[in-house]
Amino acid sequence: MSAPRERVLTALSRKVPDRVPNGFEGFNRKAREMFRASTGTDDYCAYFKVDYRFVSADPVKAKFAWDTKAIYGKYYDDLPDSAGINGLGFALVPGEDGTYDHIVSPLTRAETPKEIEEYPLPPPVKHDDLFRESVEKTIRNGFAAVGAMACTIFETAWKIRGYNELLTDFSVNEKMAAVLLERLTEMRCSLARKFAVSGVDILLLGDDVGMQDRLMMAPETWRKWLKPCLRKVIKSCLDVKPDTFIFYHSDGYIEPIIPDLIEIGVNVLNPVQPECMDPARLKREYGDRLAFWGTVGTQTTLPFGTPDEIRKVVKERIETVGKGGGLVLAPTHDIEPDVPWENLLAYFEALEKYGAYNLRKG
Repeated sequence: MSAPRERVLTALSRKVPDRVPNGFEGFNRKAREMFRASTGTDDYCAYFKVDYRFVSADPVKAKFAWDTKAIYGKYYDDLPDSAGINGLGFALVPGEDGTYDHIVSPLTRAETPKEIEEYPLPPPVKHDDLFRESVEKTIRNGFAAVGAMACTIFETAWKIRGYNELLTDFSVNEKMAAVLLERLTEMRCSLARKFAVSGVDILLLGDDVGMQDRLMMAPETWRKWLKPCLRKVIKSCLDVKPDTFIFYHSDGYIEPIIPDLIEIGVNVLNPVQPECMDPARLKREYGDRLAFWGTVGTQTTLPFGTPDEIRKVVKERIETVGKGGGLVLAPTHDIEPDVPWENLLAYFEALEKYGAYNLRKG
């Protein structure tokens, strides 16, 4: 039996591991409480035998003073007491569950590029080996090490500027959009280099740019504004560690830009939401250039299927998308409270039952 790290890296290399890796990505806030009540633990990775681990920075080396309320409070008039301001300055008002959290953007009233230029972003961390100890421990324990940098450009940009405001900037206030994206790209390139220096196996990037049946913007708009930024971030990583797997996440339908993602260095696509794109067809079309991570729907299959239906879907994904390697099976998003416990157990039972490859020789 292969170690989990070897299993993941083999699959992402589009080769056949001993079995399909388990890429389970966890629970949202309310569902996590249900998991804890059902199992008595918070460690879903250990409980479900997940084959990778996210790595985090050494808190001593990463420590710097960044009082978000003092720095960003001037951008807000009247936030509710429940709201928190994160390290990038946008506020989050928690809802009943994570699905219903509300983002309040600090720069919706900005009118000039100078206001964008003067907006405080966290200073770059000086230590190039910031994550090294965490990566080395993860690999030593046999797991693939994933450096997470989701909400890489677009999602961070609109959360700071405002969604409608950013998309308007793309069309009529181009200088404002250019300044914000340039600053965020520089910040992300610096972090990508630090992940690479630390030796991560996988760099997780992503921005949700897909809706149910189309992109959130014209493909030409994505290519003009976001593709060059992602290209720079990916290059910053691969210039340091060329064998890093570049994982890209976007929910929804993103087929028009898949060739572009491949062109700039993406070789792992996530989550391949089956309600929006056909995973088996994408495997046939791009399986010589992409590995796939996800493919089991949290929008339909897991919450609303029967255990038998879930087992059937898992088997079908492994036989199609997993044929010849190139699949890390996972739900397409965090598990939400409407997923019955018996459905989740059926999912893992099916992965265990159908996930082994026949590696007998001759």
